[in-house]
Amino acid sequence: MSSLNSTPVSERIHIGIFGRMGAGKSSLLNAITNQDAAVVSPLKGTTTDPVQKTMELLPLGPVVFIDTPGIDDSGELGDLRVEKAKTVLRKTDIAMLIIDSEEGPHDYDRELVKTFEEAAVKYIVVYNKSDLKQVSQGLSTQHEISVSSTTGENINELKELVAKVSISQEKHHQLVADLLSPGDVVVLVIPIDSAAPKGRLILPQQQVVRDVLDAGAISVISYPQDLPNVLGKLKESPKIVITDSQAFGEVSKLTPESIALTSFSILMARYKGVLEDAVKYVKIIDTVKTGDKILIAEGCTHHRQCEDIGTVKIPNWIRERTGESPEFEFSSGAGFPTDLSQFKLIIHCGGCMQNTREMRYRHSAAHEAGVPITNYGILISYIKGILERSTAPFCKDL
Repeated sequence: MSSLNSTPVSERIHIGIFGRMGAGKSSLLNAITNQDAAVVSPLKGTTTDPVQKTMELLPLGPVVFIDTPGIDDSGELGDLRVEKAKTVLRKTDIAMLIIDSEEGPHDYDRELVKTFEEAAVKYIVVYNKSDLKQVSQGLSTQHEISVSSTTGENINELKELVAKVSISQEKHHQLVADLLSPGDVVVLVIPIDSAAPKGRLILPQQQVVRDVLDAGAISVISYPQDLPNVLGKLKESPKIVITDSQAFGEVSKLTPESIALTSFSILMARYKGVLEDAVKYVKIIDTVKTGDKILIAEGCTHHRQCEDIGTVKIPNWIRERTGESPEFEFSSGAGFPTDLSQFKLIIHCGGCMQNTREMRYRHSAAHEAGVPITNYGILISYIKGILERSTAPFCKDL
């Protein structure tokens, strides 16, 4: 298990390893990481589920490698494994296509190259087992290299090539640091209920604290009910108050209009580059009727509590707002539905456990299905009547 202080997986560059069975994908992952990160065997089809390995890949930094099942697996179980491999592509920043040098490129490999290009995923074609045979390259229009996971030939060069390719990757938006100046005070309002993790803050809260520190600003943390006391003790007004979305109603009443206000979930939507969508489509909620299907999607999996925001609070607020009884469906973790056409609206969490590419894939899938998609924080601020106020700091993003 990774340390709580390690870089979150969602903040790492995702490098997907794809190819046919027996191409040496798992062996190559072990050679890159210099560990037995994946099980290897002379038998084809050893990898049955995607295997993740986080590491510091110098000079690049924190990355996560994802070893996938062979794309040419067959049979009922094989089809499921292939589908899992394709699912990994949704969150892949850089793809590595591994080809057995003894066999050379296959139609499956050419199809993968086409898939990478259609998905606008940067990729590297890696001819493995170069110690057994050298092949003429030319499958890729981007980057190619011959390596041997057995002898270690060109493994370091492969790492350097990954770093080179990643330099051109799109940068994240910022959370809040670009809105702050050194010395600014930021008040973070964090309610603690039965769903809060014992002894620690949730990831978006941790990330905002770090972002505030990086800006040279000052974090002050408060319970919602203590906010007036905290504001009263400050010598000057804070630059912004950031609250958990489910406390928006209470906190907005306690925060003077002269002080900017937003939520962790809204900041995450901005960070992942999907804030504009969330604001654009939120008012669809007012057209919902009894029997309409609404998907409430979360990027993580956790034990549901009686006060759970996704399965309890948001559905209740929607029923109260509309006076209707829509049908709610729920997804979590990697279980995002492939058929979205049945839904009137999708409401997604902040997405702290997804990387930017995965979040944008989900929004793109919603667009292709013609289904509007919004965000927890945006929805709650709209229902509470403070949408304009909660998005005012981010006018340039909208």
